[in-house]
Amino acid sequence: MTNKIDDLQKFTSIDEGTTLTTNQGVPIHDNQNSLKNGERGSTLLEDFILREKITHFDHERIPERIVHARGEAAHGYFQVYESMAKYTKADFLQNPAEKTPVFVRFSTVAGSRGSADTVRDVRGFAVKFYTNEGNYDLVGNNMPVFFIQDAIKFPDLIHAVKPEPHNEIPQAASAHDTFWDFVSLTPESMHMIMWAMSDRAIPRSLRMMEGFGVHTFRFINDQNQSYFVKFHWKPVLGTHSLVWDEAQKLAGKDADFHRRDLWEAIESGAFPEWELGVQLIAEEDEHKFDFDLLDPTKLIPEELIPVKLIGKLTLNRNPDNFFAETEQAAFHPGHVVSGIDFTNDPLLQGRLFSYTDTQISRLGGANFHEIPINRPLCPFHNNQRDGMHRHIINKGQAAYEPNSLAKGYPKEDKSKGFVSYNERVDAHKVRARSPSFSDHFSQAKLFWNSQSPIEQEHIISAFQFELSKLETPAIRERILGHLAKIDKNLTAKVANHLGLDKNLPSENEEAKNMSTSTALSMIKNFKSSLKTRKIAVIAINGILPDTKITALKEELIIAGAMVKVISDKLGFLDSQSKIKIDGTFTNMPSINFD
Repeated sequence: MTNKIDDLQKFTSIDEGTTLTTNQGVPIHDNQNSLKNGERGSTLLEDFILREKITHFDHERIPERIVHARGEAAHGYFQVYESMAKYTKADFLQNPAEKTPVFVRFSTVAGSRGSADTVRDVRGFAVKFYTNEGNYDLVGNNMPVFFIQDAIKFPDLIHAVKPEPHNEIPQAASAHDTFWDFVSLTPESMHMIMWAMSDRAIPRSLRMMEGFGVHTFRFINDQNQSYFVKFHWKPVLGTHSLVWDEAQKLAGKDADFHRRDLWEAIESGAFPEWELGVQLIAEEDEHKFDFDLLDPTKLIPEELIPVKLIGKLTLNRNPDNFFAETEQAAFHPGHVVSGIDFTNDPLLQGRLFSYTDTQISRLGGANFHEIPINRPLCPFHNNQRDGMHRHIINKGQAAYEPNSLAKGYPKEDKSKGFVSYNERVDAHKVRARSPSFSDHFSQAKLFWNSQSPIEQEHIISAFQFELSKLETPAIRERILGHLAKIDKNLTAKVANHLGLDKNLPSENEEAKNMSTSTALSMIKNFKSSLKTRKIAVIAINGILPDTKITALKEELIIAGAMVKVISDKLGFLDSQSKIKIDGTFTNMPSINFD
């Protein structure tokens, strides 16, 4: 028995000096970059290391999503303001009179399905457009950049941020050694870290956060002209956040705070709205910036390329069944329609493979597209057959193309069929990264410089909180070394809180970027309104007459607020009163209100 245990440990432990290999034992030469057609070229399907790594990652957990497990969703519609034919032939972006049905799912990234809504985390913002020419999924986040540049690093990132595997702690949080160890050794993450430590990571409401497509995509028009495009969702109510103390208390008082807020707003008729904006760059201007458009850790400052608002998204109906709709919804950045195409962003290229693989595992087979919430509203026909959970009963004997037995149908459509952009490709097959991806700090500094003083203080506090949770001093010191390249004052305040003033890096120079971008600050773009704000009217017997309470409540409702009357017990204010009490001090504490 002892020998068998020793043999088992030999295959389950990771000893010092071991070589990183594939599951087949093949030593890995480069675990930082996927195999591409040139440094800025498309990722190659033959990259068996990337495919094996992501395939295993995609199938690690069932049935909940590996990431974005905690989510809520709603139905609605999208309307374009004017035809975008100059830039794209996408059908749903042509007719202002047409309402395109949508299903939108919001989510956190790190936690399980049972985690709290208000944790510090990135928020997913995924929109499924049921267009006349097929489903289009715009699968993004509430932050415009990401932690990594190449999809081959995604399993490493998520393994680092998930609960540590030896004790499954902490849940839905990033304040632990493995995450910050990864960040400290991956400086490309620093721009995203600044966003994650800002108030953007603790939104007041899902209705009050921005959304971004993250990657650079392409618009293609009828003349086969290409425009690079970045997608933005701008909330009509403005972008607002909680503060950290509120977020922590809400996680305990009401773990479903965001889910409840979205549901109640739609049920009350206060339909959430966002405007879709695009940043458009002509093909010939691809290289005119001091950063690379294909780098997913970079954004395009709105001062360089303004956001053009092209349409509005309205959510007006809650799901009828959470599991059948919200949980079974399958999004995929590779679900595009004619007129929208990909770029060689190496993170996007990996996602195009990963999402289908994940849905097959999570939803039980290749027919996940037949689940009602995922089915396109337009007709679809092909020769795919059988598989688990097949719903369609296909008739006829021909399930191939070309055929004569079914008169050749379904046939290709040369006039309307999807055609990839005819991009010139001429490069060596390499496992490398373009030098244009090498600046990891200038935009992190741009984000810091653009914040108001109170927003900067919140970022400092976030770093102090997160890094104080770490048990390995060397990780803290490596993070301080990165922060010193962003701002010395930020670094000094964080170091002081950690008792590392004497360990401050002395030779690191700050990044050169000293500019600011007003669009990156929430406070500088603050929208002041009572619309949909939750107001508690405290009613105590004998303090105010019914008429004054009623008048106050009506005035607030007229201003757009969502009002609850709170007292020490349910029922009515007293035996003579007509004022109905909506909640008590114990079941609706003050933290639930604005």
